[in-house]
Amino acid sequence: MSEKIALVTGAGGFIGHHLVDHLIKKGRRVRGVDIKSPEYAPTSAHEFKLLDLRVEKNCAIATAGVDEVYHLAADMGGIGYITTSHAAIALHNTLINVNMLKTARENSVKRFLFSSSACVYPQYLQTKPDVTPLREDDAFPADPEEGYGLEKLYMEKLCQYFTEDWGFQTRTVRFHNVYGPLGTYDGGREKAPAAISRKIAGLPDGGTIEIWGDGQQTRSFMHVDDCVEGIFRIMQSDYDRPLNLGTDELVTVDELVDLVSQIAGKTLVKRHDTSRPQGVRGRNSDNSRLREILDWEPRIMLRDGMVPTYRWIADMVTGGRGEVHVPASQAAE
Repeated sequence: MSEKIALVTGAGGFIGHHLVDHLIKKGRRVRGVDIKSPEYAPTSAHEFKLLDLRVEKNCAIATAGVDEVYHLAADMGGIGYITTSHAAIALHNTLINVNMLKTARENSVKRFLFSSSACVYPQYLQTKPDVTPLREDDAFPADPEEGYGLEKLYMEKLCQYFTEDWGFQTRTVRFHNVYGPLGTYDGGREKAPAAISRKIAGLPDGGTIEIWGDGQQTRSFMHVDDCVEGIFRIMQSDYDRPLNLGTDELVTVDELVDLVSQIAGKTLVKRHDTSRPQGVRGRNSDNSRLREILDWEPRIMLRDGMVPTYRWIADMVTGGRGEVHVPASQAAE
C-alpha cells in the first residue's frame, strides 16, 4: 500500500505545527503550507511550502497530488483581535476557504477536513456563565460571532453542499479553545490561557494582574495533544457533519488565573477591566455526539495541560529555551 500524502494548511501556526508531527507518527507523508514558517520550532513536514492561500493558483499548487487535506489556515486570534478585525478576517478567510475547497475537489483529493470554531454558535445561547453545553444542532437559528464566526458557519455549509451535490468527502470540526506549548503568547492574537500565562510569568509574587472583563465569564479549554488526536479521528470517521472538539470542563476566567498562579507559585492581586472585550458570557462543549461517533473524547484535564503550557511560556518570557514538557496525564502511558 502506498503511503498516504496529507496536506496541512496553517502548518506554520500553533495547531498545524502539532498536527504535522502527529500525522507523521500516524504514518502519513506530510506537506505543510503556510504564509509563514513555524515561529518557535522547525517543522517536521516532509516538505513545506510558503504560499498565500488567498490566491487560487497557490491553493492549486498546495493540493496537487495529496490524498487528504487538513485545512487549518485562517486569519484569526484572541478576543481582542477578532472583535476589531471583522472585515479583514471575513475577507481573508473567505478567499482562503473557497479557494482551498474548490482546488481540492479539482485535484481529486479524497478527503477534506475544515477546522471550524465554537464561534459559530448563537450568541443568544451564551449569555450566562452557567451556560448549557452547546450541541452541534444549536448552530441554527444562526447568530454567530461577527466576522470570524460568520465566515466559519458559511464554510461549514459550503462543505456540506460540496458533499451533498458533488460527492466530495468533507469533514468539519468545531474547535473549543485550544491551548498548549508552541502557541502564540503575545502580540494581540493569543488566546486566554497563553495571555494569562504570559502576564503571570512577567509579574513578581504579590503583583497585580489585569483581567479583561469581570472574570466570571466561562469557557472550556482543550490541550493541543487532544486536539490533534481528535482531528485525525474525525478525518478517518464516516461522519460528514460538524462535530464539537473540546472538553466540558467549564471554568471562569478568574479560576483560570488562580490555576496558573498556583502553577507559577505566585499570589497575585486581580484587577478587572470591564472596558476590554470579553466575548460571550459563557461557552461550553457538549461532547455527546463526539463520544457517539468516535467512542472517544478529549481527556487531558486543564491543570495537567496548563503545567507544561505555563512552563514553556514562562521560559520564553524569561529568556529560557522553551523546552516542551509532556502533560502528566500522558507521561504515565
